[in-house]
Amino acid sequence: MDRRQFLAASAAAPVVLRTGTTLGANDTIRVAVLGVNGRGGDHCAGFEALTNVRVATFVDPDLEVANRRAREFEAKFGHPVHVVQDMRRVFDDRSIDVVSIATPNHWHALATVWACQAGKDVYVEKPGTHSLAQGRSMIAAAKKYKRIVQHGVQLRSSEAIQEAVRKLREGVIGDVYMARATIFKRRPRLQNFPNEEPPKTLDYNLWVGPGKWRPYSKNHVHYNWHWTWDFGNGEIGNQGVHELDMLQWGLGVKFPTQVASMGGKFLWHDRRETPEVLTALCEFEREKKYAEIAVRFWCTNTEAGDSDNGNLFYGSEGYMAVSGYSKYAVFLGPKGTPGPTASAPTKHFENFILAVRSRKVEDQNGPVETAHYSSGLAHIANAAFRRGTVLQFDPGAERFVGDEQANGLLADTYRDGFVVPPPEKV
Repeated sequence: MDRRQFLAASAAAPVVLRTGTTLGANDTIRVAVLGVNGRGGDHCAGFEALTNVRVATFVDPDLEVANRRAREFEAKFGHPVHVVQDMRRVFDDRSIDVVSIATPNHWHALATVWACQAGKDVYVEKPGTHSLAQGRSMIAAAKKYKRIVQHGVQLRSSEAIQEAVRKLREGVIGDVYMARATIFKRRPRLQNFPNEEPPKTLDYNLWVGPGKWRPYSKNHVHYNWHWTWDFGNGEIGNQGVHELDMLQWGLGVKFPTQVASMGGKFLWHDRRETPEVLTALCEFEREKKYAEIAVRFWCTNTEAGDSDNGNLFYGSEGYMAVSGYSKYAVFLGPKGTPGPTASAPTKHFENFILAVRSRKVEDQNGPVETAHYSSGLAHIANAAFRRGTVLQFDPGAERFVGDEQANGLLADTYRDGFVVPPPEKV
């Protein structure tokens, strides 16, 4: 069955979970991990740690990577996994209940839509989308096929961070008017590689998939696609989505009405396309809130609660520092007198499996909408950087006002056979 036949069959009669619409506490949930070169390994460990959850299949277009990871997995966890090269085979496999997506960014939305159409629940890495328009397709697919789609913003499943947001709402620092997201990751200079023939173990056509075709190069296969606009979204769309999600959650906002973004490459001057340093300023006119987003590489000081990556929330009576995914601390008054503080680990995979079993989206901490809004804020800031001007944004229409070049950066174009359908056609 080719992909068009599969999509037609799915639209007519969506595949159901092998045990029906509900999996009981004693039913084993079988997981396929899509993309196992990097973050996929953390997905494997997260799911294998849970009761009655088993990683069953590895999917990667590079069979050398997939087979090597499969051997490592069996040695660590004591059971083998099936290896396939084409994710479409997993969507045809009725024994798989969940797909966990750790592919490059440009594959996230299409893999999610295909999985929903095939009756699979989805855990998708941040950023949930490669472009803003994809988010609405993911939301529509999750709703139409009644799927649980969890976005990989782990801080939402820390009880400490949940407490922090409650306290912000309760007024622990008074009237909250501003937040600052800090995204400080140590990234080395990139070596420049030539275009060449891909390894025989890699199906490069599958790797590119819905992305823009470029000749194979180690410049973007495997990890360094993050710094190439056609496949990644730079650091603000990498580590930064965690901080943007926290910023939106804490401030109680979604998309801004005005954004300005500046930055560039000031240190390495390598072949990276995305900026090393980026500062974005966002105004949320309807909520009367303001935000600063700071991205920088290499040696730096810490800011948010002695953390490289986190958030600072500012109010009329003090400020709150959220550090990483698990800790917050409050400082009150002009002298910064210590206030409430707490730390608790994140349990995001556990939360996802809870919702898979209950079939209740309200049980989710990171529902599909968070993929649209937190990733979308990164896309909006990147568009302002690439246009080099202050942009007005209409949150209702989800488009820039009076700048069609900027709007052109909010949607991808696709290759035949790898098209993310618009929301009305999922």
